[in-house]
Amino acid sequence: MATAALHTVFGIFGNITALFLFLAPIITFVRIYKSKSTEKFSGIPYVMTLLNCLLSAWYGLPFVSSNNMLVSTINGTGAAIEVVYVVFFLFYAPRKEKAKIFGLFMLVLTVFAAIALVSLFALHGNKRKLFCGVAATVFSITMYASPLSIMRLVIKTKSVEYMPFFLSLFVFLCGTSWFIFGLLGHDIFVFLPNGFGCGLGTAQLILYFIYRNYKGEPKNKVHNYAGSMETTGETEKDADRDPAKHQPDLMNKQADEKV
Repeated sequence: MATAALHTVFGIFGNITALFLFLAPIITFVRIYKSKSTEKFSGIPYVMTLLNCLLSAWYGLPFVSSNNMLVSTINGTGAAIEVVYVVFFLFYAPRKEKAKIFGLFMLVLTVFAAIALVSLFALHGNKRKLFCGVAATVFSITMYASPLSIMRLVIKTKSVEYMPFFLSLFVFLCGTSWFIFGLLGHDIFVFLPNGFGCGLGTAQLILYFIYRNYKGEPKNKVHNYAGSMETTGETEKDADRDPAKHQPDLMNKQADEKV
């Protein structure tokens, strides 16, 4: 009885943290809207999160697995939110990035449709649960792993500019809550991928606290130095052209001629 109650509590907490996780990128998209550019932000995490949400929502349905409706409700909501993000990202992305993300988006929809149709018409009972569970687990891990490219950028640039704190925080909280939910429900297809997400969220937070105060070298240092050199050169040239500079020499020459 207590285990069932805890299972429900962590499921509700998982819904809350997952909702915040899905809404966390709003800060990023406000920045994209203001700058009218996706800058160095990657659209891959949003597309992979969409696939994870679709598959997890499908897996949580009663005809696929039991006692997982809380998984379906939040992932169905998340899928709708991620579609909005992907469309918004495509609108402001440069042409090359837009083609890549759109192609990945169509691939995601194709993969989900194929998995849903196969599980619905070709598989039944435990085989359906196993098939959908494995698919959801694989792509959940892929979703959690998609920010690895951003983590690599953080290490390379020693800057957390493109790894928002709240996104990393809610990856950790969401992964942890669903990991415990899966353990209490004895569902390997829930606790396995979310255990990975918990670990990755921890790694992101560690990176954030290591590099959060790193200032780096000023970007315009070299340009400012070059500009000062050019200014100095121009000043010297202007001085050479200044008649006042040569006036003493001219007066000396005239005095010599008179003598």
